[in-house]
Amino acid sequence: MITYFNELLDEEKEDLKEAIQTLFHQTYILERKYDKKTERYLPNKMYRTCERHLDFLKEYYGIAEIDMIENRQYGIMHIRTQNLLGDKLSRLTTIFILLLKLIFDEQMNIASSSIHVYTSLNEVYDKIQLFRLWNNKSISLTEVKKTIAALKKYQVIEVTDENSELDGDTKFIIYPTVNLMLNGQAIEGIIEQYQEEEEETFDEQISSTYEDVSE
Repeated sequence: MITYFNELLDEEKEDLKEAIQTLFHQTYILERKYDKKTERYLPNKMYRTCERHLDFLKEYYGIAEIDMIENRQYGIMHIRTQNLLGDKLSRLTTIFILLLKLIFDEQMNIASSSIHVYTSLNEVYDKIQLFRLWNNKSISLTEVKKTIAALKKYQVIEVTDENSELDGDTKFIIYPTVNLMLNGQAIEGIIEQYQEEEEETFDEQISSTYEDVSE
């Protein structure tokens, strides 16, 4: 393995080191990414680097019992451990992933051919209300910003206009990465769990309010 790396040209070594570091940081590398300047999907050089050195990467990550996977169906390179994502995701981020997966599937099911999936914050907010996943009066902008940052880090979404203020009209692309995070059965189970938790919280709030009034 070391011999293989040492025999590479200096430029190839740098490209490979960058790919290794990126996978550790964000888990996923996409074959094509949305470019805001051209408003087109462009090939990702880093994905090609992973393709060229895939056997090496599998052996490299295998030392740490990490799987290096190429998903050709979705055009995604990724690493997989028992804990899929290194960071613990917030409740709101998990809810967003659930609903983005549903939106992705809905759009793909009605499309006559492969399409790029777009959505907006308002559409996600509507589904949060529809499935009763957040009984609080409002979701703080700070929480939403943290969620968007996490989703961008893991290559789940791309905000199409970074210069605009984050609000309900903010539009973004959903990458197929969302398909690798949760399957349909897991989505249904987590939604049911969150619905039950929100209903219990709501009941507790009503009970507390009643007790306060009674006193």
